[in-house]
Amino acid sequence: MEALRRIVIIGATSGIARHCARAWLAPGPADLTLVGRDAERLARVEADLKARSPGSQCHSLPVDLLDPATIEATVATILERGAVDTVLIAHGLLPEQPACQASLTEAWEALVVNGMSPVLWAEAFARAMEDAGRGTLALIGSVAGDRGRKSNYTYGAAKSLVATCAAGMQHRFAGTAVRVVLIKPGPTDTPMTAVLKADGARLADVAQVARDTVRAIDRGVPVAYVPGRWRWIMWVVRSLPMAIFNRLDI
Repeated sequence: MEALRRIVIIGATSGIARHCARAWLAPGPADLTLVGRDAERLARVEADLKARSPGSQCHSLPVDLLDPATIEATVATILERGAVDTVLIAHGLLPEQPACQASLTEAWEALVVNGMSPVLWAEAFARAMEDAGRGTLALIGSVAGDRGRKSNYTYGAAKSLVATCAAGMQHRFAGTAVRVVLIKPGPTDTPMTAVLKADGARLADVAQVARDTVRAIDRGVPVAYVPGRWRWIMWVVRSLPMAIFNRLDI
């Protein structure tokens, strides 16, 4: 009997991550390890996935996502069952920029949760994939990391860190069987963006974003904007001269 594909999702209770898990199980069973902070929410996600794909194996690991020692220990525990095929690092939070400006504690949390923690998880799994000589490592970045804007530059700075880490790892593993994929979603309809939705923002459908994300990861695309139109939108934003950019309320 052929072994099931081993997929690990860090931040498995996030909106995009949950739909990615469903998309991965749609063609057939897989072996999923779900990592997150909230044990009850993880249990609900696990139950949903088992109901959708009874032939799949699901394992939940509620852990502290921010502590370096816990990250090391959790990755070691996951690897006790053997090498993994795919890792998706998807956790994060969307802070309010004025709160980050007013409180260094708020800014610190935004930077650690959205930047430092994903990079540490990536580094831990990258070492394991380097030893195994194979694997796909995917990180959720954001279009916000493409250029600092007054509306969300703390969040954007954290996602820029993730993008730089992914680029460095792609360089590190060039010519090997280890693939590193950076996903850059635009604003997506998830619980994390509820405030944006209430303000009338146009948000992408999370199920479609997840399907596009899974397709990019499975193909090993180095950088994927989802939806794809954001590649061109952010090209324009990055290309604007500072004199014009500074007059924009974005």
